[in-house]
Amino acid sequence: MISINRRRFLAVSAGLTGLSLLPAGGQILAADTPANPELVKVANGEPAQLVKTAVNALGGMSKFIDRGDKVLVKPNIGWDRNPPQGANTHPEVVAETVKLCLEAGAAEVLVFDHTCNTASRCYDNSGIAEAAKDAGAKVSFVIDKFFRNVDIKDGVALKKWKFYKPALDADKLINVPILKQHSLPGLTIGLKNIMGIIGGNRGKIHQNFDVKIVDLNTVIQPALIIVDATRVLRRNGPVGGNLADVDNMRQLIAGTDPVAVDAAAAELFGIPPKRLGFIIEAENRGLGSVKKIENMLCIDLKS
Repeated sequence: MISINRRRFLAVSAGLTGLSLLPAGGQILAADTPANPELVKVANGEPAQLVKTAVNALGGMSKFIDRGDKVLVKPNIGWDRNPPQGANTHPEVVAETVKLCLEAGAAEVLVFDHTCNTASRCYDNSGIAEAAKDAGAKVSFVIDKFFRNVDIKDGVALKKWKFYKPALDADKLINVPILKQHSLPGLTIGLKNIMGIIGGNRGKIHQNFDVKIVDLNTVIQPALIIVDATRVLRRNGPVGGNLADVDNMRQLIAGTDPVAVDAAAAELFGIPPKRLGFIIEAENRGLGSVKKIENMLCIDLKS
């Protein structure tokens, strides 16, 4: 892993963008930092600051979003919980992601999730509906009649499943899960967050979960994954509710490789990636590589 603090990151950024206001040694710092990192971890910042820093380090949102795109920003809004409880994606992480998409020229940004608790309560109490709307997103509830059966060409356990048509119709998907403990797979991160755009009997996905969740992820691949680790639910996930179970980590991981992103988030949580069956399954089936963690760019905004 390659680690830099805020001062070094600013120096590198200045060198890469041609700015002349460099501290001594700025050009040298740029030389030992990857010009095109695929995986970034940012620590010790406020949610919007973490998102902006991570996306800029990856090359800016315009690297992932084309002008005129219809973009789905897919957070976890599954639970009737407020932001400090750590069950849903932080609303400021969602809002900043929406803003960056629009600044990059997206024609529209959609935000929705197939919730587990009552949708209106989840959207309101999570703070996501208001924050996303204020940022310019079109926020909507998931409507059952818009689910469509999709053939899963590369499926092993699942050959067909219902997906939400507005998600299929989007030009780009930005997956914005929260990192938290989950009683069944161990953790819920990016790969599992795809369950928010499927219908059917989702309880069946939890049987032979590691294989089925990878089957689902072969249908839609995100252009970018942004893992919210600003506050992490350590116990009693995925629903939570007790603030004593929440660790305010003030971190974020972003990248394009769904396996590497989930693996890096697992390490941040303190679980070796190879102990999580869904990560092993996804890597074995070619969705990405755990080894990319070795080249992750780590930015500390504290100093």
